Amino acid sequence: MWFRRDLRDVDHAALARALEGGGPVHCAFVFDREILDALPSPGDRRVEFIAGSLRELDASLRERGGGLIVLHARARDAIPALARELGVAAVHANRDYEPAAIARDDEIDDSLAALGIAFVTHKDQVIFERDEVLSKTGTPYSVFTPYKRAWLERLAPAHLAPHATGGAAALVPPPAALDTGVPALEAIGFRRTNLAALGVKPGMSGGAALFADFRRRIDRYREARDFPARKGPSYLSVHLRFGTVSIRTLAAFAHARSLLPGGDGAATWLSELVWREFYAQILWHRPDVVTGAFRPACDAIPFPSDPSRFAAWREGRTGYPIVDAAMRQLAQTGYMHNRLRMVAASFLVKDLLVDWRLGERHFADTLIDYDLASNNGGWQWAASTGCDAQPWFRIFNPVTQSERFDPDGEFIRRYVPEVAALDAREIHAPWTLPPALQQARGVVVGRDYPPPIVDHATAREEALALFGRTLRR
Repeated sequence: MWFRRDLRDVDHAALARALEGGGPVHCAFVFDREILDALPSPGDRRVEFIAGSLRELDASLRERGGGLIVLHARARDAIPALARELGVAAVHANRDYEPAAIARDDEIDDSLAALGIAFVTHKDQVIFERDEVLSKTGTPYSVFTPYKRAWLERLAPAHLAPHATGGAAALVPPPAALDTGVPALEAIGFRRTNLAALGVKPGMSGGAALFADFRRRIDRYREARDFPARKGPSYLSVHLRFGTVSIRTLAAFAHARSLLPGGDGAATWLSELVWREFYAQILWHRPDVVTGAFRPACDAIPFPSDPSRFAAWREGRTGYPIVDAAMRQLAQTGYMHNRLRMVAASFLVKDLLVDWRLGERHFADTLIDYDLASNNGGWQWAASTGCDAQPWFRIFNPVTQSERFDPDGEFIRRYVPEVAALDAREIHAPWTLPPALQQARGVVVGRDYPPPIVDHATAREEALALFGRTLRR
Protein backbone atom coordinates (compact mmCIF):
# COMPACT_ATOMS: atom_id res chain seq x y z
CA MET A 1 0.00 0.00 0.00
CA TRP A 2 1.59 3.23 -1.21
CA PHE A 3 0.23 6.31 0.59
CA ARG A 4 0.48 9.62 -1.29
CA ARG A 5 -2.03 12.46 -0.91
CA ASP A 6 -4.28 10.26 1.26
CA LEU A 7 -2.68 10.30 4.72
CA ARG A 8 -5.35 8.48 6.72
CA ASP A 9 -6.29 4.87 7.41
CA VAL A 10 -10.08 5.25 7.45
CA ASP A 11 -12.41 5.45 4.44
CA HIS A 12 -9.46 4.83 2.16
CA ALA A 13 -10.11 3.19 -1.20
CA ALA A 14 -6.65 1.77 -1.91
CA LEU A 15 -6.09 0.50 1.63
CA ALA A 16 -9.52 -1.14 1.63
CA ARG A 17 -8.82 -2.95 -1.64
CA ALA A 18 -5.34 -4.00 -0.51
CA LEU A 19 -6.75 -5.47 2.69
CA GLU A 20 -9.46 -7.29 0.78
CA GLY A 21 -6.71 -9.33 -0.86
CA GLY A 22 -6.23 -11.22 2.38
CA GLY A 23 -2.45 -11.39 2.26
CA PRO A 24 0.02 -9.38 4.29
CA VAL A 25 -0.11 -5.66 3.52
CA HIS A 26 2.96 -3.44 3.84
CA CYS A 27 2.40 0.32 4.03
CA ALA A 28 4.82 2.83 2.55
CA PHE A 29 5.28 6.54 1.94
CA VAL A 30 7.97 8.22 -0.15
CA PHE A 31 9.22 11.75 0.42
CA ASP A 32 9.68 12.13 -3.31
CA ARG A 33 12.92 13.94 -4.04
CA GLU A 34 11.66 14.98 -7.47
CA ILE A 35 9.05 17.07 -5.68
CA LEU A 36 10.96 18.14 -2.57
CA ASP A 37 14.19 19.12 -4.28
CA ALA A 38 12.30 21.61 -6.45
CA LEU A 39 10.76 23.47 -3.51
CA PRO A 40 12.21 26.97 -3.14
CA SER A 41 12.44 27.12 0.65
CA PRO A 42 13.57 24.70 3.38
CA GLY A 43 10.88 26.28 5.57
CA ASP A 44 8.00 24.78 3.63
CA ARG A 45 4.94 24.38 5.83
CA ARG A 46 3.58 21.62 3.63
CA VAL A 47 6.50 19.32 4.32
CA GLU A 48 6.09 19.85 8.06
CA PHE A 49 2.34 19.18 7.73
CA ILE A 50 3.03 15.96 5.84
CA ALA A 51 5.60 14.83 8.41
CA GLY A 52 3.20 15.45 11.29
CA SER A 53 0.41 13.65 9.46
CA LEU A 54 2.70 10.69 8.76
CA ARG A 55 3.62 10.36 12.43
CA GLU A 56 -0.06 10.13 13.34
CA LEU A 57 -0.78 7.70 10.49
CA ASP A 58 2.19 5.52 11.45
CA ALA A 59 1.00 5.38 15.06
CA SER A 60 -2.51 4.43 13.97
CA LEU A 61 -1.23 1.70 11.66
CA ARG A 62 1.01 0.31 14.42
CA GLU A 63 -1.97 0.02 16.74
CA ARG A 64 -3.43 -2.25 14.06
CA GLY A 65 -0.29 -4.38 13.70
CA GLY A 66 1.26 -2.46 10.81
CA GLY A 67 3.36 0.65 10.40
CA LEU A 68 4.88 2.86 7.74
CA ILE A 69 7.99 2.32 5.69
CA VAL A 70 9.11 5.91 5.01
CA LEU A 71 11.68 6.57 2.29
CA HIS A 72 13.38 9.71 1.01
CA ALA A 73 14.12 9.02 -2.64
CA ARG A 74 12.77 9.29 -6.17
CA ALA A 75 9.42 7.51 -6.04
CA ARG A 76 9.77 6.22 -9.59
CA ASP A 77 12.89 4.33 -8.47
CA ALA A 78 12.01 3.56 -4.85
CA ILE A 79 8.56 1.99 -5.28
CA PRO A 80 9.58 -0.74 -7.77
CA ALA A 81 12.72 -1.46 -5.74
CA LEU A 82 10.75 -1.70 -2.49
CA ALA A 83 8.07 -3.88 -4.08
CA ARG A 84 10.73 -6.27 -5.33
CA GLU A 85 12.51 -6.32 -1.96
CA LEU A 86 9.26 -7.10 -0.10
CA GLY A 87 8.18 -9.70 -2.65
CA VAL A 88 4.68 -8.31 -3.04
CA ALA A 89 2.18 -9.35 -5.69
CA ALA A 90 0.71 -5.87 -6.17
CA VAL A 91 1.17 -2.22 -5.29
CA HIS A 92 -2.04 -0.37 -4.44
CA ALA A 93 -2.33 3.43 -4.59
CA ASN A 94 -5.00 6.06 -5.01
CA ARG A 95 -5.00 7.89 -8.32
CA ASP A 96 -3.39 11.28 -8.79
CA TYR A 97 -4.60 13.35 -11.73
CA GLU A 98 -1.79 15.84 -12.17
CA PRO A 99 0.15 15.44 -15.42
CA ALA A 100 3.53 14.92 -13.73
CA ALA A 101 2.00 12.34 -11.37
CA ILE A 102 0.36 10.50 -14.27
CA ALA A 103 3.71 10.33 -16.10
CA ARG A 104 5.44 9.08 -12.93
CA ASP A 105 2.79 6.44 -12.35
CA ASP A 106 2.98 5.25 -15.95
CA GLU A 107 6.71 4.75 -15.54
CA ILE A 108 6.24 2.93 -12.24
CA ASP A 109 3.55 0.75 -13.80
CA ASP A 110 5.98 -0.28 -16.53
CA SER A 111 8.77 -0.99 -14.02
CA LEU A 112 6.49 -3.08 -11.83
CA ALA A 113 5.10 -4.99 -14.81
CA ALA A 114 8.64 -5.95 -15.80
CA LEU A 115 8.96 -7.48 -12.32
CA GLY A 116 5.64 -9.31 -12.60
CA ILE A 117 4.02 -7.02 -10.01
CA ALA A 118 0.63 -5.39 -10.57
CA PHE A 119 0.11 -1.67 -10.06
CA VAL A 120 -3.49 -1.11 -9.04
CA THR A 121 -4.85 2.41 -8.66
CA HIS A 122 -8.17 3.54 -7.20
CA LYS A 123 -10.46 6.57 -7.12
CA ASP A 124 -10.32 8.21 -3.71
CA GLN A 125 -9.68 11.98 -3.65
CA VAL A 126 -12.83 12.93 -5.59
CA ILE A 127 -16.41 11.74 -5.83
CA PHE A 128 -16.33 11.76 -9.64
CA GLU A 129 -13.12 11.53 -11.62
CA ARG A 130 -11.82 11.92 -15.15
CA ASP A 131 -14.70 11.36 -17.58
CA GLU A 132 -17.37 10.18 -15.12
CA VAL A 133 -19.36 13.41 -15.54
CA LEU A 134 -19.74 14.34 -19.21
CA SER A 135 -22.26 16.34 -21.20
CA LYS A 136 -25.05 14.61 -23.16
CA THR A 137 -22.77 14.80 -26.21
CA GLY A 138 -20.01 12.93 -24.37
CA THR A 139 -17.73 15.94 -24.04
CA PRO A 140 -16.23 17.41 -20.87
CA TYR A 141 -17.92 20.42 -19.32
CA SER A 142 -16.20 23.78 -19.50
CA VAL A 143 -18.91 25.72 -17.63
CA PHE A 144 -19.44 25.08 -13.94
CA THR A 145 -23.21 25.37 -13.53
CA PRO A 146 -24.17 22.58 -15.98
CA TYR A 147 -21.30 20.48 -14.59
CA LYS A 148 -22.65 20.90 -11.07
CA ARG A 149 -26.16 20.06 -12.24
CA ALA A 150 -24.92 16.86 -13.89
CA TRP A 151 -22.76 16.05 -10.85
CA LEU A 152 -25.75 16.27 -8.52
CA GLU A 153 -27.98 14.30 -10.89
CA ARG A 154 -25.43 11.49 -11.05
CA LEU A 155 -24.83 11.42 -7.30
CA ALA A 156 -26.10 8.28 -5.55
CA PRO A 157 -25.64 6.98 -1.99
CA ALA A 158 -22.99 4.52 -3.19
CA HIS A 159 -20.75 7.40 -4.27
CA LEU A 160 -20.68 8.73 -0.71
CA ALA A 161 -20.33 5.38 1.07
CA PRO A 162 -17.09 4.98 3.04
CA HIS A 163 -14.51 2.36 2.16
CA ALA A 164 -14.13 -0.11 5.01
CA THR A 165 -10.53 -0.53 6.08
CA GLY A 166 -10.91 -3.39 8.55
CA GLY A 167 -8.86 -6.53 8.31
CA ALA A 168 -6.22 -5.45 10.75
CA ALA A 169 -4.66 -8.90 10.79
CA ALA A 170 -3.48 -8.39 7.24
CA LEU A 171 -1.34 -5.37 8.14
CA VAL A 172 2.29 -6.19 8.87
CA PRO A 173 4.99 -4.02 10.47
CA PRO A 174 7.95 -2.80 8.45
CA PRO A 175 10.91 -5.18 8.24
CA ALA A 176 13.54 -4.29 10.84
CA ALA A 177 15.95 -2.90 8.26
CA LEU A 178 13.26 -0.54 6.93
CA ASP A 179 11.67 0.38 10.26
CA THR A 180 13.27 3.79 10.58
CA GLY A 181 10.12 5.80 11.36
CA VAL A 182 9.29 9.23 10.00
CA PRO A 183 12.55 11.14 9.47
CA ALA A 184 13.24 14.46 11.13
CA LEU A 185 12.67 17.41 8.84
CA GLU A 186 16.38 18.25 8.97
CA ALA A 187 17.23 14.78 7.68
CA ILE A 188 15.39 15.49 4.43
CA GLY A 189 16.65 19.05 4.02
CA PHE A 190 13.88 21.03 5.70
CA ARG A 191 13.25 22.80 9.00
CA ARG A 192 10.42 23.51 11.37
CA THR A 193 8.13 26.43 10.58
CA ASN A 194 5.51 28.37 12.52
CA LEU A 195 2.88 25.72 11.86
CA ALA A 196 2.28 25.00 15.55
CA ALA A 197 2.18 28.69 16.45
CA LEU A 198 -0.46 29.17 13.78
CA GLY A 199 -2.59 26.47 15.41
CA VAL A 200 -2.47 24.22 12.34
CA LYS A 201 -2.80 20.65 13.58
CA PRO A 202 -1.85 18.03 10.99
CA GLY A 203 -3.13 14.53 10.58
CA MET A 204 -6.48 12.85 10.90
CA SER A 205 -7.08 14.35 14.33
CA GLY A 206 -6.46 17.85 13.00
CA GLY A 207 -8.89 17.33 10.15
CA ALA A 208 -11.52 15.80 12.43
CA ALA A 209 -11.30 18.70 14.89
CA LEU A 210 -11.76 21.29 12.14
CA PHE A 211 -14.66 19.40 10.64
CA ALA A 212 -16.38 19.07 14.00
CA ASP A 213 -16.05 22.82 14.50
CA PHE A 214 -17.29 23.63 11.01
CA ARG A 215 -20.33 21.38 11.37
CA ARG A 216 -21.51 23.74 14.10
CA ARG A 217 -20.99 26.78 11.83
CA ILE A 218 -22.03 25.48 8.43
CA ASP A 219 -25.50 27.03 8.48
CA ARG A 220 -23.83 30.47 8.53
CA TYR A 221 -21.33 29.62 5.81
CA ARG A 222 -23.16 31.30 2.95
CA GLU A 223 -23.29 34.64 4.77
CA ALA A 224 -19.87 34.48 6.46
CA ARG A 225 -17.58 32.91 3.87
CA ASP A 226 -16.59 36.11 2.01
CA PHE A 227 -15.46 38.12 5.03
CA PRO A 228 -11.81 37.44 5.89
CA ALA A 229 -12.06 38.85 9.41
CA ARG A 230 -14.85 36.41 10.29
CA LYS A 231 -14.60 32.71 11.03
CA GLY A 232 -16.49 31.69 7.93
CA PRO A 233 -14.54 29.07 5.95
CA SER A 234 -14.10 25.44 6.94
CA TYR A 235 -10.27 25.73 6.87
CA LEU A 236 -10.25 22.11 5.70
CA SER A 237 -8.51 22.77 2.39
CA VAL A 238 -5.07 21.57 3.53
CA HIS A 239 -6.63 18.41 4.94
CA LEU A 240 -8.39 17.76 1.65
CA ARG A 241 -5.13 18.39 -0.18
CA PHE A 242 -3.25 15.75 1.78
CA GLY A 243 -6.15 13.42 2.38
CA THR A 244 -6.22 13.56 6.16
CA VAL A 245 -10.00 13.81 5.76
CA SER A 246 -12.15 11.88 3.32
CA ILE A 247 -13.97 13.78 0.59
CA ARG A 248 -16.84 11.29 0.97
CA THR A 249 -17.26 12.19 4.64
CA LEU A 250 -17.40 15.89 3.82
CA ALA A 251 -19.63 15.61 0.75
CA ALA A 252 -22.04 13.20 2.44
CA PHE A 253 -22.56 15.59 5.33
CA ALA A 254 -22.88 18.65 3.10
CA HIS A 255 -25.33 16.94 0.74
CA ALA A 256 -27.54 15.59 3.52
CA ARG A 257 -27.58 18.93 5.35
CA SER A 258 -28.31 20.84 2.14
CA LEU A 259 -31.60 18.99 1.76
CA LEU A 260 -32.88 20.05 5.18
CA PRO A 261 -34.55 23.32 6.19
CA GLY A 262 -31.90 25.99 6.72
CA GLY A 263 -29.45 24.06 4.55
CA ASP A 264 -28.37 26.96 2.34
CA GLY A 265 -24.96 27.12 4.00
CA ALA A 266 -24.35 23.43 3.39
CA ALA A 267 -25.54 23.76 -0.21
CA THR A 268 -23.10 26.60 -0.81
CA TRP A 269 -20.23 24.63 0.71
CA LEU A 270 -21.15 21.59 -1.35
CA SER A 271 -20.86 23.80 -4.43
CA GLU A 272 -17.30 24.62 -3.37
CA LEU A 273 -16.52 20.91 -3.15
CA VAL A 274 -17.97 20.46 -6.65
CA TRP A 275 -15.85 23.37 -7.93
CA ARG A 276 -12.82 21.41 -6.73
CA GLU A 277 -13.87 18.44 -8.84
CA PHE A 278 -14.75 20.66 -11.80
CA TYR A 279 -11.20 21.97 -11.92
CA ALA A 280 -9.81 18.46 -11.38
CA GLN A 281 -11.63 17.16 -14.46
CA ILE A 282 -10.52 20.20 -16.47
CA LEU A 283 -6.91 19.39 -15.60
CA TRP A 284 -7.35 15.75 -16.56
CA HIS A 285 -8.95 16.57 -19.91
CA ARG A 286 -6.75 19.58 -20.61
CA PRO A 287 -3.29 19.04 -19.08
CA ASP A 288 -2.01 21.85 -21.31
CA VAL A 289 -3.54 24.38 -18.87
CA VAL A 290 -0.53 23.77 -16.61
CA THR A 291 1.56 25.99 -18.87
CA GLY A 292 -0.96 27.83 -21.03
CA ALA A 293 -4.38 29.39 -21.08
CA PHE A 294 -7.49 27.26 -21.29
CA ARG A 295 -8.53 29.70 -24.02
CA PRO A 296 -5.47 29.54 -26.30
CA ALA A 297 -6.12 32.99 -27.75
CA CYS A 298 -5.30 34.43 -24.34
CA ASP A 299 -1.71 33.22 -24.58
CA ALA A 300 -1.15 36.06 -27.04
CA ILE A 301 -1.91 38.77 -24.46
CA PRO A 302 1.37 40.74 -24.18
CA PHE A 303 1.56 41.26 -20.43
CA PRO A 304 4.34 43.76 -19.58
CA SER A 305 5.00 41.88 -16.33
CA ASP A 306 7.10 44.62 -14.73
CA PRO A 307 9.38 42.83 -12.19
CA SER A 308 9.19 45.72 -9.72
CA ARG A 309 5.41 45.61 -9.74
CA PHE A 310 5.44 41.84 -9.24
CA ALA A 311 7.85 42.20 -6.31
CA ALA A 312 5.69 44.87 -4.66
CA TRP A 313 2.63 42.63 -4.98
CA ARG A 314 4.47 39.58 -3.70
CA GLU A 315 5.83 41.48 -0.69
CA GLY A 316 2.56 43.23 0.24
CA ARG A 317 3.58 46.81 -0.48
CA THR A 318 1.25 47.86 -3.30
CA GLY A 319 -0.32 50.71 -1.32
CA TYR A 320 -3.72 49.03 -1.47
CA PRO A 321 -4.35 47.81 2.10
CA ILE A 322 -6.65 44.89 1.28
CA VAL A 323 -4.22 43.53 -1.31
CA ASP A 324 -1.24 44.02 0.98
CA ALA A 325 -3.08 42.38 3.89
CA ALA A 326 -3.88 39.36 1.71
CA MET A 327 -0.30 38.96 0.52
CA ARG A 328 1.09 39.34 4.03
CA GLN A 329 -1.37 36.76 5.33
CA LEU A 330 -0.02 34.39 2.70
CA ALA A 331 3.60 35.10 3.60
CA GLN A 332 3.05 34.79 7.34
CA THR A 333 0.69 31.80 7.41
CA GLY A 334 0.79 29.95 4.07
CA TYR A 335 -2.94 30.55 3.79
CA MET A 336 -5.07 33.16 2.07
CA HIS A 337 -8.81 33.65 2.39
CA ASN A 338 -10.61 32.57 -0.78
CA ARG A 339 -12.24 35.93 -1.47
CA LEU A 340 -8.84 37.57 -1.17
CA ARG A 341 -7.27 35.03 -3.53
CA MET A 342 -9.62 36.41 -6.18
CA VAL A 343 -8.92 40.03 -5.22
CA ALA A 344 -5.14 39.57 -5.14
CA ALA A 345 -5.11 37.65 -8.41
CA SER A 346 -7.31 40.18 -10.18
CA PHE A 347 -5.12 43.03 -8.93
CA LEU A 348 -1.92 41.41 -10.17
CA VAL A 349 -3.29 40.65 -13.63
CA LYS A 350 -5.74 43.48 -14.28
CA ASP A 351 -4.16 46.38 -12.34
CA LEU A 352 -0.46 45.54 -12.53
CA LEU A 353 -0.63 43.78 -15.92
CA VAL A 354 1.54 40.88 -14.75
CA ASP A 355 1.17 37.48 -16.42
CA TRP A 356 -1.13 35.28 -14.37
CA ARG A 357 1.36 32.41 -14.52
CA LEU A 358 3.79 34.33 -12.29
CA GLY A 359 1.12 34.76 -9.63
CA GLU A 360 0.02 31.16 -9.97
CA ARG A 361 3.62 30.02 -9.42
CA HIS A 362 3.99 32.21 -6.32
CA PHE A 363 0.83 30.72 -4.83
CA ALA A 364 2.12 27.24 -5.72
CA ASP A 365 5.33 27.95 -3.81
CA THR A 366 3.66 29.38 -0.70
CA LEU A 367 0.12 28.02 -0.18
CA ILE A 368 -0.02 25.23 2.38
CA ASP A 369 -3.19 23.95 0.70
CA TYR A 370 -1.76 24.23 -2.81
CA ASP A 371 -3.58 22.03 -5.29
CA LEU A 372 -2.56 22.30 -8.93
CA ALA A 373 -6.04 21.96 -10.42
CA SER A 374 -7.75 24.40 -8.05
CA ASN A 375 -4.90 26.91 -8.09
CA ASN A 376 -4.66 26.89 -11.86
CA GLY A 377 -8.43 27.10 -12.26
CA GLY A 378 -8.72 29.97 -9.80
CA TRP A 379 -5.94 31.97 -11.40
CA GLN A 380 -7.31 31.45 -14.90
CA TRP A 381 -10.74 32.48 -13.67
CA ALA A 382 -9.38 35.73 -12.24
CA ALA A 383 -7.24 36.36 -15.32
CA SER A 384 -10.17 35.72 -17.68
CA THR A 385 -8.13 33.10 -19.54
CA GLY A 386 -9.83 29.98 -18.26
CA CYS A 387 -13.02 28.00 -18.49
CA ASP A 388 -16.14 29.71 -17.17
CA ALA A 389 -13.90 32.61 -16.24
CA GLN A 390 -14.72 36.13 -15.18
CA PRO A 391 -15.20 38.13 -18.44
CA TRP A 392 -12.08 40.08 -19.27
CA PHE A 393 -13.92 43.40 -19.12
CA ARG A 394 -15.01 42.82 -15.51
CA ILE A 395 -12.27 44.03 -13.21
CA PHE A 396 -12.35 44.00 -9.42
CA ASN A 397 -11.99 47.40 -7.79
CA PRO A 398 -9.73 46.69 -4.81
CA VAL A 399 -11.12 49.57 -2.76
CA THR A 400 -14.71 48.54 -3.34
CA GLN A 401 -13.85 44.94 -2.49
CA SER A 402 -12.16 46.13 0.69
CA GLU A 403 -15.11 48.27 1.76
CA ARG A 404 -17.56 45.48 1.07
CA PHE A 405 -15.78 42.49 2.57
CA ASP A 406 -13.71 44.09 5.34
CA PRO A 407 -16.00 47.00 6.19
CA ASP A 408 -14.49 47.73 9.59
CA GLY A 409 -10.91 47.20 8.43
CA GLU A 410 -10.42 44.46 11.02
CA PHE A 411 -8.57 42.14 8.67
CA ILE A 412 -6.44 44.96 7.29
CA ARG A 413 -5.37 46.04 10.77
CA ARG A 414 -4.29 42.47 11.56
CA TYR A 415 -1.80 42.33 8.70
CA VAL A 416 -1.07 45.96 7.83
CA PRO A 417 -0.47 47.56 11.25
CA GLU A 418 0.97 50.70 9.60
CA VAL A 419 -2.59 51.84 8.86
CA ALA A 420 -4.24 50.53 12.03
CA ALA A 421 -4.86 54.04 13.37
CA LEU A 422 -7.22 54.85 10.51
CA ASP A 423 -10.95 54.42 11.06
CA ALA A 424 -13.29 52.23 9.05
CA ARG A 425 -13.99 54.95 6.48
CA GLU A 426 -10.33 55.88 5.97
CA ILE A 427 -8.48 52.57 6.03
CA HIS A 428 -9.41 51.28 2.58
CA ALA A 429 -7.77 54.12 0.61
CA PRO A 430 -5.32 56.04 2.83
CA TRP A 431 -3.94 58.11 -0.06
CA THR A 432 -7.26 59.91 -0.42
CA LEU A 433 -6.98 61.50 3.02
CA PRO A 434 -5.89 65.14 3.29
CA PRO A 435 -2.22 65.49 4.30
CA ALA A 436 -3.17 67.14 7.60
CA LEU A 437 -5.39 64.21 8.54
CA GLN A 438 -2.65 61.76 7.59
CA GLN A 439 -0.31 63.61 9.93
CA ALA A 440 -2.89 63.60 12.70
CA ARG A 441 -3.42 59.86 12.33
CA GLY A 442 0.29 59.08 12.10
CA VAL A 443 -0.23 57.42 8.75
CA VAL A 444 1.55 59.51 6.17
CA VAL A 445 1.41 57.95 2.72
CA GLY A 446 4.92 57.77 1.31
CA ARG A 447 6.45 57.74 4.80
CA ASP A 448 4.53 55.22 6.91
CA TYR A 449 2.82 53.32 4.12
CA PRO A 450 3.49 53.11 0.37
CA PRO A 451 1.52 55.23 -2.08
CA PRO A 452 -0.65 53.21 -4.47
CA ILE A 453 1.55 51.51 -7.02
CA VAL A 454 -1.00 52.32 -9.74
CA ASP A 455 -4.14 54.36 -10.06
CA HIS A 456 -6.91 51.80 -10.34
CA ALA A 457 -9.02 53.81 -12.78
CA THR A 458 -6.07 54.30 -15.11
CA ALA A 459 -4.92 50.70 -14.72
CA ARG A 460 -8.41 49.47 -15.53
CA GLU A 461 -8.42 51.34 -18.82
CA GLU A 462 -4.97 49.98 -19.66
CA ALA A 463 -6.12 46.43 -18.91
CA LEU A 464 -9.23 46.80 -21.04
CA ALA A 465 -7.11 48.08 -23.91
CA LEU A 466 -4.53 45.28 -23.51
CA PHE A 467 -7.12 42.50 -23.40
CA GLY A 468 -9.30 44.12 -26.02
CA ARG A 469 -6.55 44.46 -28.62
CA THR A 470 -5.87 40.74 -28.38
CA LEU A 471 -9.27 39.17 -27.82
CA ARG A 472 -11.33 41.31 -30.18
CA ARG A 473 -9.28 40.30 -33.20
